[in-house]
Amino acid sequence: MSHHPPAIFIADSRGLDFLNSVATPVDTPIDWIADGDGLMDWLAQANYVPANVLDEIKARAKPADLDRVARQARELREWCRGLVRKHMGKPLKPAATLRELDPLNSLLARDEGFNEIRVSRDESGDRLELHTTRRWRSAESLLLPIAENLVQFICEENFSDVKACEGASCTLMFADHTRRRARRWCSMAICGNRAKQAAHRERLKNQH
Repeated sequence: MSHHPPAIFIADSRGLDFLNSVATPVDTPIDWIADGDGLMDWLAQANYVPANVLDEIKARAKPADLDRVARQARELREWCRGLVRKHMGKPLKPAATLRELDPLNSLLARDEGFNEIRVSRDESGDRLELHTTRRWRSAESLLLPIAENLVQFICEENFSDVKACEGASCTLMFADHTRRRARRWCSMAICGNRAKQAAHRERLKNQH
């Protein structure tokens, strides 16, 4: 397993969180899905895939298979990062964008999802509930929840609210859902404070 710090989930969007699985949050670039183990670890942290499913796939898949799926996930991520950076900051035009989304539609077409009735329990007792699940036949099926979250982001998010952190070396993106849409940083604890410190040093410099 890699010795990366925990993955970063600051985007206020599960789809954008996947695009942020490669980032330069401080000074050193980090790719949390650089290999198969990294992909499995990131999927667990993001709660994209149930833990028992990850355990089953890891038990039967060869490391080379997981590495290959991680490479496909990186390719999907870089393609979608380019798409988002092209369109962010302005409303998405559905008719003009649909053809650009062919890679996602092709991936979704491979899904083996189905519905089934299960018993759900809450405070009022047991009840029947329709549950959507899928057959996890291969390591490649790990790409499907990634695609679903990207599709949900693309279809439901207002691209006018999608921003890149203003940190000098930061590559993180987020959906600005603040009341005044005034968010500038991936987080105040990282880039916000660094910008404040840099501005303070600049003021001190100008005083001399």
